[in-house]
Amino acid sequence: MSGRARVTLFGMLATLLTAWSLAPLVESSGWLLQAAALLGVQGAVGAGARRVPLARALTVAAQLLVSLLLLALLFAGKAEPTGSGPLSFLVGDFAGLFQQGVRDVGEFAIPAPLTDGIRLLLLAGVLLIGLLVDFLAVTMRTAAAAGLPLLALYSVAAGLSAGQGGAWFAFLLAGAGYLLLLLSEGRDRLAQWGRVFGAAPSGRVSAASGYGGGSGGGGRALAPVRTGRRIGAVALGLALAVPAVLPALGGGMLGTPGDDTAKAGGGGTISAVNPLVSLQSSLNAQDNRVVLKYRTDSPQLGEQYLRILALDEFNGVKWEASGRPLTDVPERLPTPSGLSERVRESATEVRTTVSAAETYAQRYLPMPYPATQVDIGGKWRYEPAGRTLVGDQLGKDRFQNVQGAQYTVRSLLLRPTAEQLQAAPGPNPFVQAEYTKLPDNLPPVVAETARQVTQGSKDDYTRAVKLQDFFAVNGGFRYDTKVSSGTGSQAIARFLNDKEGFCVHFAFSMAAMSRTLGIPARVAVGFTPGEKQSDGSVNVSMRDAHAWPELYFEGVGWTRFEPTPRSGISIPEYSRTDTPAPQPSAPSALPSQAASAPAVTPSQNDACPPELKKLGECGAAAAQQGGRAGSDGVPVGAVLGWSAGALALLGLPLLPLLWRRRVRSRRLGVGRAGGPDVLEAWRELGDSAWDVGIEPDEALSPRRAAGRVVTLGRLDGEAAQAVHRVAGAVERALYAPPGAEAAPYGALASDVLLGRAALLAAMPRRVRLRALLLPRSAARVSWAVSARLAALSARAASLTSRVRLPLRR
Repeated sequence: MSGRARVTLFGMLATLLTAWSLAPLVESSGWLLQAAALLGVQGAVGAGARRVPLARALTVAAQLLVSLLLLALLFAGKAEPTGSGPLSFLVGDFAGLFQQGVRDVGEFAIPAPLTDGIRLLLLAGVLLIGLLVDFLAVTMRTAAAAGLPLLALYSVAAGLSAGQGGAWFAFLLAGAGYLLLLLSEGRDRLAQWGRVFGAAPSGRVSAASGYGGGSGGGGRALAPVRTGRRIGAVALGLALAVPAVLPALGGGMLGTPGDDTAKAGGGGTISAVNPLVSLQSSLNAQDNRVVLKYRTDSPQLGEQYLRILALDEFNGVKWEASGRPLTDVPERLPTPSGLSERVRESATEVRTTVSAAETYAQRYLPMPYPATQVDIGGKWRYEPAGRTLVGDQLGKDRFQNVQGAQYTVRSLLLRPTAEQLQAAPGPNPFVQAEYTKLPDNLPPVVAETARQVTQGSKDDYTRAVKLQDFFAVNGGFRYDTKVSSGTGSQAIARFLNDKEGFCVHFAFSMAAMSRTLGIPARVAVGFTPGEKQSDGSVNVSMRDAHAWPELYFEGVGWTRFEPTPRSGISIPEYSRTDTPAPQPSAPSALPSQAASAPAVTPSQNDACPPELKKLGECGAAAAQQGGRAGSDGVPVGAVLGWSAGALALLGLPLLPLLWRRRVRSRRLGVGRAGGPDVLEAWRELGDSAWDVGIEPDEALSPRRAAGRVVTLGRLDGEAAQAVHRVAGAVERALYAPPGAEAAPYGALASDVLLGRAALLAAMPRRVRLRALLLPRSAARVSWAVSARLAALSARAASLTSRVRLPLRR
């Protein structure tokens, strides 16, 4: 094995060993075998290109082109089709699959399921790093610099997989791969020095290998190579051992004070809850996958909202859940706060059995509200104020979640009447003080608008219904998933002015305006009821994610309202006025999937908080859905760029085929009034034979050349006679007496095509494909280019000599 081939092999090995550090990020490691195969093909293409030899830029271009083609073939049909044909796949499907992988990376927990999008990102990333390593280590002969892309790959993997375990083993593999690459390059450089003296007391040194033979046989490595190995082993050992004995840096000033992860230790409280930061499933993915399935005996499926938790603290920047004490989950949950016995007697207890998907790793348990009893396995904690269940800590950086869980929830289906809500007394003073707090930076327009909308109302219920109708019916608001109004105090003012937004803005704004009127309010996040299936079960998918305000009424407790003006939303019966059923005040951006399963799509909202980003209310899925609906579509520049790239990618392998077809048409006189030229047609027949492996022999006469083609091409019958007829016409054209007119030969083109078809039919499939896609006669192109260059050089030399002669004179 040559030195450069050895460096190529160890470069691929170093990339693959470093890629092992990505294994903890996904559930399956099968993609590593595919990465190894693709790296092997990529390295082989580079080795072949350097052997030709090609220029460095052309070598990298060839490797990149082959890598893209392999990825396109590997993932063909994996994306949801947006059209037909290879161009549609390259422009839409392949790009969509790549974007889906980007979204999956940000949305799934670690280890994430190996979706097609994530697998595409992993393989494309490893191939890119492998290409850089091959370019630096082999093409540029600087193996030390190849450590930079390897370090980048390892750093990304180590940063994402922190706390997953096995980090030392991944570092060992990556470091060993890099050292082997350096050793192989050093060995190659050492071999180029020639014979090395003084390495061993006896024996001969092979300049091709860099090794010397010992006197006792069984050659030993040269002294420089042995020293390099020892230094590498010691450095790798120190890198593994030293961090183990150094003290770790913990929290304190070096910690992350803004950590949004819920912590259930040290006194059993949630110290900094960001409600859906642990929501790990893909709620806004393109395929709208199902995250929950349930069966229920509820007589009103439209009221079966699955609530995750409530955001009860508004700090002027965002709504979030305040820190609350946690307790053990009681066998029977206590009576909901503020619920009177009269309303409790008219309620129905509902039993719901829920099954969570394996890809849904939420720490907070989705349940109907208010739940009275929960039967679920695992370690869970109960937060009484919000009536939510939170996964307890199982170990370092590990928490209980709902992933794959099956649980049963008993809940109350409350049926308060408008009269009961209207006659509700004033709220509990503690509730009044806790849930009417407002930030100091809330713009005055919020409170002024609330007072104007509710002017003339004599009770909190009437004010709440007027606020709901203001947003959903008569306020001129438009449901739009593409706005970027934000979620803070100023964002509410902009929303009231622009009157465009989606469920986040409607829920946040109504809750804030209710607090300005002295009505206790908070925002709940969860899922709408979902879509009922033929077998009686109900599917809750990612786009069923939703946010709504909850207002407190003494005697009823926390009560849901629906200000979002979108088709398919279930308006609570107790909040309906005597006017016709609420309809969107402007056309909604997208229709609902079903009456009980609104198709919520997220917006392109960079300022949206993590809670609702994870719920699918803001993100790239809206753009995907909107693009399909034809609202905005794909940018023209992107379409043109992808189209040009796809055409170039598809056109390169087809250039020989297209060239041969054009030459054949010209030679056989397609469209020529006088028919084809005999000599041109004879050349076309010879090139057709050359394409299938019968090389031309210019020394033979036309008759003998035709016999050779018939024999080697295994032609018989009409095809053989057609070849001989063409040869006879050539002889008559070449050897006819001067002035003699050639007999008309109208079937010349058809005889050539018949002979070509028979030649192709007699050959194996591999030869036929080679003749069509990579015809041997394409060598005439290089001959013609060489002849043209020679002619240009001769002409330039002639012009130069003509110019020099007058100057000399």
